[in-house]
Amino acid sequence: MRLITLSFCCWLLTACSLQPHGQPEGSEPQLQRLNFTSALDGSERQFFVYLPRGYETQAGKDWPVLMFLHGNGERGNGRDELDYVLAHGPLYEAWIQKRDLPFIMIVPQLPMFGMDEHADYLRNRDPSQIPQRLADGVPPRPADFPTPDPMNGVPAPASMDDIPPTLPNGWDRIEDDLIMMLDRIEANYRVDQQRVYLSGLSYGGFGTWYMASQHPERFAAISPVVGWGHPDLMAPIAEHQLPLWAFAAGRDPVVTIEHFYPGLNELEKLGHPAVRFTNHEDMGHDAWTRVYRSEDLYRWLLGHSRADEPSGE
Repeated sequence: MRLITLSFCCWLLTACSLQPHGQPEGSEPQLQRLNFTSALDGSERQFFVYLPRGYETQAGKDWPVLMFLHGNGERGNGRDELDYVLAHGPLYEAWIQKRDLPFIMIVPQLPMFGMDEHADYLRNRDPSQIPQRLADGVPPRPADFPTPDPMNGVPAPASMDDIPPTLPNGWDRIEDDLIMMLDRIEANYRVDQQRVYLSGLSYGGFGTWYMASQHPERFAAISPVVGWGHPDLMAPIAEHQLPLWAFAAGRDPVVTIEHFYPGLNELEKLGHPAVRFTNHEDMGHDAWTRVYRSEDLYRWLLGHSRADEPSGE
């Protein structure tokens, strides 16, 4: 796992313009809801497409694409419940916090698949919890999760053989829908097809690993956040030398740190030269708030293109 070089950092600062929301340029950003028929069950659903500032006015520009997979708490019917996916991640940063992130974003919603029968936070959620885009300014950010447990590094498990590579009722169940969304956006929007990225948090982090393992040729870089990847998924990712930046949290009681190591070590064992791993030792499961709030991840993604030769970082 290699450290990014100073010269590369300087290049990114010049090449990747991430303007604060106080310095607008071009047309206003848009949030569109697109209809589709699910390949899984034929249901009629919607997904979000975010168009960045300047998309309408910069007619000759092709834009990077970022597909984002949300966590377990934002599941829904893909219609009147779709707004729950605004709660976290890059779409929250761009639409609610009004940051000028220069990506077309594809943001689907994972069906409930009965998970609300087992999770109180799904069964008892309320639309008042959905963050709202304000006409003027931005709302305050929610407080971080409490982290009462002390920081305490742990060793990797001796074996992952008895642990399945995917979670129950996860993103793998709508794999065909996700690929359809990518195909549709690439065909109908001004997309830089060499710069298509994938990221997700928690359940979506696991989904990111899965989708990357099944379709490594579709992405220029991936970033699973607080979701580990199973060693069984790593061979295609290593073969394509798909750049990745994984994030964990040392105080996470939900997705614990020790399960990240086997998959990451398997990638290096297979000769993958572009593995990057950051553990936010001081944070809990919501380490995603720090990851997506920072500019570091977005700059790193934009520094990768499928047109480039593999170069490690």
